[in-house]
Amino acid sequence: MKITFLGTGTSQGVPVIACPCEVCQSQDPKDKRLRTSVKIEINGNVFVIDSGPDFRQQMLASNTKQLDALIFTHEHKDHIAGMDDIRAFNYFSKKAIDIYATERVQQALKREFYYVFSDEKYPGIPEVNLHTINEKEPFTINGVTFSPIRVLHYYLPVLGFRVGDFVYITDANKIEADEFEKMRGVKVLVLNALRKQKHISHFTLDEAIEIAQRTRAERTFLTHISHQLGKHNEVEKELPNGIFLGFDGMEIKL
Repeated sequence: MKITFLGTGTSQGVPVIACPCEVCQSQDPKDKRLRTSVKIEINGNVFVIDSGPDFRQQMLASNTKQLDALIFTHEHKDHIAGMDDIRAFNYFSKKAIDIYATERVQQALKREFYYVFSDEKYPGIPEVNLHTINEKEPFTINGVTFSPIRVLHYYLPVLGFRVGDFVYITDANKIEADEFEKMRGVKVLVLNALRKQKHISHFTLDEAIEIAQRTRAERTFLTHISHQLGKHNEVEKELPNGIFLGFDGMEIKL
């Protein structure tokens, strides 16, 4: 399994528009963060979790030529806004793209991309096959099993996913005990860590580290990072063994 971090930034990305802070003004490529998304390549399949506003740019930067399914964690704009750009995959594959989402997220997609689901189809619009995720049950795509992990993003339910020994969780500030058990024995964990200061709907750096250590993951990579966390290379020096900051374009293998 190969994991590519397509984006590791929070909803505004890094740099933030018009921000004069040292992180946003940094020339280090690792301090440039598109909206959070990840690509999973396994058994000849290519899956992407979330298509935010930077989806087109991410597909080009990662030289992605195949997309077997697009899977959504939740309906916030920074995670769904780029779905229209699957049109290119439709064109070259000559088929609809499979979309996996809960019923609530599907309703948001139908509002945001009403023309995709209209009875009168305009030529060239995205072609999709919707599949409903039951957050209590694993689902399989082309022989690959995804196990949903329900987390809370303040009051909003968000899904993380476990695929074999890999767990991906973004936009969370609470994980109930029974859902936490689904993370046991994981080898690679990806978890959101917005900043060092307390936040209403995201884990802080310290909270993410504590969760990573409880799971006993061999390696943890932090994502959904804001400019308030600090410069990549400086924060990395503060992290415990086995815990790293993710960065755009980073690739890991299991």
